[in-house]
Amino acid sequence: MSRKVAFITGASRGIGAETAVQLAKAGYDIAITARTLKEGSEQTYGAVTTSLSGSLEVTAARVEEAGGRALCLTSDILKPRTVLAAIDEAVATLGPIDLLFNNACYQGPGNLSRFLEVEVEQVEAIFTGNVTTPTMAVQKVLPSMIERGSGVIINMVSGSAVNNPPVPVDQGGWSFAYPASKAALIRMVPALRIEHTEPGLRFFNVEPGFVYTQVMKANHFGEEAAARFGPTDPADVAEVIRWLATTEEAMAYHDKTIIFAPQLSKTVSESPHG
Repeated sequence: MSRKVAFITGASRGIGAETAVQLAKAGYDIAITARTLKEGSEQTYGAVTTSLSGSLEVTAARVEEAGGRALCLTSDILKPRTVLAAIDEAVATLGPIDLLFNNACYQGPGNLSRFLEVEVEQVEAIFTGNVTTPTMAVQKVLPSMIERGSGVIINMVSGSAVNNPPVPVDQGGWSFAYPASKAALIRMVPALRIEHTEPGLRFFNVEPGFVYTQVMKANHFGEEAAARFGPTDPADVAEVIRWLATTEEAMAYHDKTIIFAPQLSKTVSESPHG
């Protein structure tokens, strides 16, 4: 039996990388894409330009160790056509996409800006990365899923999109532009579910909880929240995503607008398919 194919954006580190490994263990070959191909490459993250640990090549080695085939494809969500080109290459090399995980999110200037300080160009970039590119990716892969009668679309969203900030963004809360983009992305899944009710299709929004990422650390953002709360382990979120994609039990959650991963993680760990 041939292995299924997953396409994951933002897979050089964190939740994307951990999900690639989990899906490889579950029988998927993985097309992974991000900006960082090789360890040590510098990128701009928020207000800093630096190199962070993790890369597509490192994730690929872990995928192959887990029994899957890995295809490394560089792309940039601020350039939607690069993501579409990566999808084309993945299909040509591995076969039709069975699972699309829109995990990557915009990590540049403006995410941590107060309302009167965020620039219109930054808002446009945030919406390009977090809304336009995922939309184009889904439009690219969904027709084949419909034709084959099987497919999974999972979008990574944020609790900041549905909760009010407790304090201003520069005091440990969150801004306007980033949550607004994630709020827009959240609306995709309910639309997909109502328009495509064919058996075999799954659509989920996953909210990972507070994940203290390398990007946040590099920007010295989130230290207070990390001290107050136990951050979510990316590996736990990855297990939830694998469970949603591969088990029949997951269909009990198919009417939920948002899946809160930390809450579901306990159920997954106790599941016979966990």
